[in-house]
Amino acid sequence: MIKKFIAIVVVSAIIRLPVLSSFGQSVSTITVPLGGNGWVSKGSKAVIDAKGLTGWSSVNDKISVYVRTEQAGRLNIALKLIVPGGKSTIKVIINKTVLTKEVSNRDTATVNFGSVTIPYAGYQQIVFEGVNKTDPVYAAVSDLILSGPALAKGAAYVKDNHGNYFYWGHRGPSVHLNYQLPDAVKDKAEWFYNEVTVPEGNDVEGSYFMADGFNGGYFGMQVNSPTERHILFSIWSPFETDDPKSIPDSLKTILLKKGDKVHAGEFGTEGSGGQSYLNYPWVAGKTYAFLVRAQADSKAKTTIFTAYFKEKGDDNWKLIASFKRPRSGFNLKGLYSFLENFEPEKGDVTRQVYFGSQWVIDSDGKWYPINRALFTGDATANVNYRKDYSGGVQLDKFYLRNCGFFNDYTTLKTMLERGPSTAPHPEIDFNKLP
Repeated sequence: MIKKFIAIVVVSAIIRLPVLSSFGQSVSTITVPLGGNGWVSKGSKAVIDAKGLTGWSSVNDKISVYVRTEQAGRLNIALKLIVPGGKSTIKVIINKTVLTKEVSNRDTATVNFGSVTIPYAGYQQIVFEGVNKTDPVYAAVSDLILSGPALAKGAAYVKDNHGNYFYWGHRGPSVHLNYQLPDAVKDKAEWFYNEVTVPEGNDVEGSYFMADGFNGGYFGMQVNSPTERHILFSIWSPFETDDPKSIPDSLKTILLKKGDKVHAGEFGTEGSGGQSYLNYPWVAGKTYAFLVRAQADSKAKTTIFTAYFKEKGDDNWKLIASFKRPRSGFNLKGLYSFLENFEPEKGDVTRQVYFGSQWVIDSDGKWYPINRALFTGDATANVNYRKDYSGGVQLDKFYLRNCGFFNDYTTLKTMLERGPSTAPHPEIDFNKLP
C-alpha cells in the first residue's frame, strides 16, 4: 500500500509540472468554461448555461468571457465549439486585437484562433462576435482554451460547477466588514448604529447594501428591480434548515410588531427565519441611518431584536419590525456589514458603498465608536474564482466594492483602520422610538 501511494504522488507531481517554452518561460494551459465565466450582451437571444453558449444567431450578439491573468505575456486563444451546419466566420477580440477564423466542424473540436500579448496582469475581457454564417446558428461554444506564458503565475476564473459555482461565480464575490468592538462593550452591546451611502450610479439592480449585521440577523437596503427597493430586516431561526415550514414551533422567530406598510413573513433557501421589508424609494447619493437593538433575556434564553431606519437628517425614525428569537439570550455580537449581488446577470457590473459612522451603545447608555474592521470575502473570493473585490477607508468612511472585473483588489483578511472619531455621536431620543 505504501509503494502504491508513493507512486501516485510522483505521477501527480509530474503531471502538474509546467511545460517550458524554448525561451525558458513556463507555458500553462487552462480550460475556461463559458457556463461560469461568460456573459451575453443585453437583448441577445443567445443563452449561456452549464453546458456553455447556445442559440448564438445574431450578428449583434457579443459574448464576453472574463479571466484574470497574474502576469503579462503571450496568450494563445482557442475555442472548444461545434458548428451545427454550414460555415461560420467568428472573430475573437482581446485588447483591441481581432483574431478571425472560419469554422465548419460538425463534431466538437478545439479551434485555435491565434495569440496576443497581454501587457499587464489583471482581468482580460475576451469577446466573441459573429461575422457571417450560412446556417441559422454561428456555433455552440462550451469552453475557452487559453495557454501561454501569461498564465505562468496562474489565473482567476470559475473553474468548475462543483457546489453550483457557475451560479455563485456569476453573482460575484460578496465582501464584508467585520467590526472590531472595544473590549469594554463586547459582551453588553445593546444598540448598533450605522450610516450607509451608495454613491450615485452604484445602485445596481441586484445589490444588497447590508448595514447592521449581527449573530442572528441582518438589516440593510436592496435594489430589487428597476421600480422597487427594500429596507430589509431578517432574523434567522436557531433551527438550521432552508425550509421555514420545517421549523418546530418552539424554534420559530416570533414577530412582535412591525411598522406602517412593512411586509412581514418567513424566508428560506439561505437558512430560514422571520423576515420583514419596507418598500422605500431610497436614493443613491443620500445617507441613511440604521439602528438595531437587542433586548436579551438570559433566563428565558430569548432575545428581542428591533430595527429602525431613517434618512439622515430626518427627525423621526421608522420602525421596521421587532422579532423574538428563541435559544438566544445574548446581546449584539459579531457586528458586520456586507455588500452582495444577488442577481447573477448583474455580476459583471461594479457597485460600491460607504459605511460612514458606526457606534455601539451599551445597556447603561454609553456610546462607543467603531474605528477598525476586518475585510473578508465569501467562498467565491476565498477559492480564488473571482478577485474583483476591495475594501478600505476613504474620507474617514469604510467602503466596500465588488463585481465588474476591476483589477485593484484588496487582500482578504486585511485589517482596516481609520483615525479616532472626533465627531460626536448622533443624538437619539430612545424613549421616542416607535
